[in-house]
Amino acid sequence: MDGSGDEFWNFSLAFYGRPGVTAACLALQDRYGFDVNLVLYACWVGLSGRGRLNEADLARAAATNEPWRQAVIEKLRGARRAIKEQAPDAAQFYTSAKAVELEAERLAQRRIAALAPADATADAAGRGADATANLTLYLENEAARGAAAAIFAAIAAWA
Repeated sequence: MDGSGDEFWNFSLAFYGRPGVTAACLALQDRYGFDVNLVLYACWVGLSGRGRLNEADLARAAATNEPWRQAVIEKLRGARRAIKEQAPDAAQFYTSAKAVELEAERLAQRRIAALAPADATADAAGRGADATANLTLYLENEAARGAAAAIFAAIAAWA
């Protein structure tokens, strides 16, 4: 994996674990149909100093990720959730399915990270503003932005 792919993955693991971020990401995914990898990408690009994304940047990232997300990630997620519901006594099987799903997410992030703008030198305040602008652009409706309140708070705390 190239450096930006590793950097994006490591950021995602740390950021996703922030208070309220996991729940907000899952709400955006399950209730509003947003791609969590693109949510994290929008945050990472801004917070890493790579600047602001425009609609074309987000469309390119979505187009890069969409076939893999539909063909692999969503199917693995569905299988993992079915295992949890249908075989609650199969904890090891569930854990294995979750590990495979996470590896699929990591591969998706590698592809998306390759599209990121080059490193920039924005100061911390600028980085937070860029991440907020990127996420706001991706979350095109007010209800989704409201569901992402914890993510916006995590951006402010990170920056």
